[in-house]
Amino acid sequence: MIEIGKYNTLKIVRDTSVGLFLSDENTDVLLPNKYVPKRFEIGDEIKVFVYLDHEERLTATTLKPYVQRGEFAYLQVSYINQYGAFINWGLEKDLFVPFKEQARKMEEGKRYLVYAYLDEKTNRLVASSKLNQFLEHENIELETGKEVDLIVSHITELGINVIINSKYKGLLYKDEVFENLTPGKKLKGYIKNIREDKKIDVSLTQSGFDGIEDNAKAVLEELKASNGFLRLTDNSHPEEIKTVLKMSKKAFKKAIGNLYKQKLIAIKEDGIYLN
Repeated sequence: MIEIGKYNTLKIVRDTSVGLFLSDENTDVLLPNKYVPKRFEIGDEIKVFVYLDHEERLTATTLKPYVQRGEFAYLQVSYINQYGAFINWGLEKDLFVPFKEQARKMEEGKRYLVYAYLDEKTNRLVASSKLNQFLEHENIELETGKEVDLIVSHITELGINVIINSKYKGLLYKDEVFENLTPGKKLKGYIKNIREDKKIDVSLTQSGFDGIEDNAKAVLEELKASNGFLRLTDNSHPEEIKTVLKMSKKAFKKAIGNLYKQKLIAIKEDGIYLN
């Protein structure tokens, strides 16, 4: 069965004046001439993205969309009409966001984090910025310490809201983030804590011994880049450590303690020396 809004591997069944017709043995879909590969043979299989064109017909393309069905993406509004907003997702036909699916009224030219899904009534791929309805809040299948994929949702006074593995809602605390994060940013993180109320705390660094190892590597790399010396000590101001190493003072102290035990560094009054 051909899946709208996703990549499909289909067989080339006919070559016509308007393009190639591809099939999954049940349904045919047109790959317009502008996307036809230079070399092909009838019977070859080709991976294409399938969606509905301006006339609501199944169409295939070799273009790569910025988002596919079941994914989140940070996309820009191209224009707005009486029905809703239309956002650029990398294909000729913009992706539709109905007014009822806008968390706040969208504005032309601005970017929003949206979720792409199939509207069962129209069988069209559409998007929504009302994200909570697409996230799992009860059955949390995650383990503390595990690496996960994050996408930044929005930033509040408490911290940075993220979406975990395109499935769960999580929080990064501001005082544990040492880089500039903006909505739509994708990055790796780690599950820090799953609370009794099912809320999930995440971190950009591993906790425990593995986390110390990561920070220790960062200190070593900075030492090598600085000719074997860093003017940082236990008495250095947290902001100074954050500026140089992009880590908290607590993480810094654990890291240099680890390196010192391994006799990789010497700690003196004026700073750290690489052995």
